[in-house]
Amino acid sequence: MDEAIEKCRLEVIDVIDRLYPHCNESVQSKIAPLSFYLASSPSEFKSIVYEPSLCLILQGSKAVGFGHEMYHYRENEYLLASTHIPADVKIIEASTQKPYRGLTLTFSLEAIYEVLKRVHPIKLKCEHKSEKGLFFDTLHVKLYEPIARLVKLLERPQEEIDFLSPLIMKEILFTLINDKSGYFLNKFAMEGTTSNKIVKAISEIKNNFNEKLNMVELAKHIDMSESHLYQNFKTITSLSPLQFQKKLRLEEAKKMLSVRKIDISEVAFLVGYESPSQFSREYARMFGMPPKEHLKQLHA
Repeated sequence: MDEAIEKCRLEVIDVIDRLYPHCNESVQSKIAPLSFYLASSPSEFKSIVYEPSLCLILQGSKAVGFGHEMYHYRENEYLLASTHIPADVKIIEASTQKPYRGLTLTFSLEAIYEVLKRVHPIKLKCEHKSEKGLFFDTLHVKLYEPIARLVKLLERPQEEIDFLSPLIMKEILFTLINDKSGYFLNKFAMEGTTSNKIVKAISEIKNNFNEKLNMVELAKHIDMSESHLYQNFKTITSLSPLQFQKKLRLEEAKKMLSVRKIDISEVAFLVGYESPSQFSREYARMFGMPPKEHLKQLHA
């Protein structure tokens, strides 16, 4: 293993262990886009929706299910999610002696585009072929060093965090854009590309997930035929627009149930279901138990 990479990895783990000792959960840091996931044992598969983000494993390994495909990535490898991408994830390697340590940096495609404009103002091309919305690669020291500096900022005074963290975030995006991942990010951030149009469709569904989905209006909104919308949406997210909306609704329902005791029918209507019984069936199918049982378990 490259000594410089190992140095960065250990520095980041040291900061996490000092700031969040004995933590065994998701942790939001003082830097808004930066969070960590810590676990001392393997997990079962869990349904999630990735935000646009860079995710890397500092220690341990994870499986990521995307549609019918399964990916495994481990320490010193990273995942890029171009937009809100549904997946099933499972921590494979984790123990009390060697806990799982994961790091996530969220970003906006607007931020990517701002860096893209300055890096390649002439070379940017409009690519009309869509690809899946996840990208995997190996970390290198040019990317790891600014990530390590960002994490180490957490132990500095707040004024340093506020001033320096946006600059380091730009450096990280700059490095990603100038790497193999640059082409991938370009396709999703550039106005007019097929992938960018699908990102807009995803945002539209996400912002109105509890309303009835009108495919005709959605296709018109992104200037694409219904058949092309369906085909490219499934390529990027692994789901149809309707399946994606259902996943968002059920994930939101799960969040509501975890926050407080609430009537199941009320939750169903709030997330857009007309039938509480249909909601309960689909919730049980996704999460392995009906919402009523899950609510009891969460607030036992």
